[in-house]
Amino acid sequence: MELVSLTVRQLCIMFIYLAMGYALFRLGVITANGSREIAAMLVKLVIPAVIVNSFCVEFSTEKLRALGVSAGVSAALLALAIITAGLLYRKRPIENFAAAFSNAGFMGIPLVQAVLGEGAVFYIAPFVALLNFLQWTYGVDVIKNERTRPSLKKLLWNPLAVGLILGLVIFVTGLGSALPVLGRTVLVGVCGLNTPLAMLILGVYLAQEDLRRLFTDPGLYLLGAVRLVLIPLLSLLVLWALPVETDAPLALLICASAPVGANVAVYAQLHGKDCSYASRTVALSTLMSLVTLPLAAGLVQRVL
Repeated sequence: MELVSLTVRQLCIMFIYLAMGYALFRLGVITANGSREIAAMLVKLVIPAVIVNSFCVEFSTEKLRALGVSAGVSAALLALAIITAGLLYRKRPIENFAAAFSNAGFMGIPLVQAVLGEGAVFYIAPFVALLNFLQWTYGVDVIKNERTRPSLKKLLWNPLAVGLILGLVIFVTGLGSALPVLGRTVLVGVCGLNTPLAMLILGVYLAQEDLRRLFTDPGLYLLGAVRLVLIPLLSLLVLWALPVETDAPLALLICASAPVGANVAVYAQLHGKDCSYASRTVALSTLMSLVTLPLAAGLVQRVL
């Protein structure tokens, strides 16, 4: 029950931040353009800093082996989500993208930090980086409904990939555990912005939606059930079948159980799709996750 109560408490905190974002937009304090700038700061600075910070631990071969296992399991869970979404929404690009990719960066990382501690982010760094990589490649193909071949430079020179590479370097060399107090303090301070900024942005997304359309579309509830119930259950079966110890299984399940990733709205806007509908998939699934994530945590305690 402690895990469930921690999850509920953290979700309540996150919901309060979300409500603040909603109110600030309605009051005109934050504009849509302002929220995009905050989102850019989050993606380009804060989340990479969180990933780097997770590698600031003493090097050991056991941790390196666990990281490799986590990367393999992350790839399996993401492949499972992509295949499931593709089977259910093959001819519906926005739903396909939304079901396949969770909000692991915006919601998964803060929740893992709160429930399992800073050290658990170490295990989900490959999941977040690989999810970002797949969004920029496969995800764009889905949204555009065509096949493209992005350059290697574009794939590697993005903030999350840079954060992962830098984190691996300082972990393997031992520099991460030897950071001076000043540098460590600054890094931890930047990481502390992650949860408030992420949820403020989601609150702004929600504030821009017509709540009647948001709550009266059966298709949105069905999509939310796929993202928040079906895919997490399938992911749980995979994790249950694997002999993985430590906090990695729970941390990865939290990422796999997170609501629709906010990037579906970003990519829909960039490629001329229905950005308003894409935003509604994010908003409703985020609200639904306030119920489903604690249930997932309780189920994990019984199964794993």
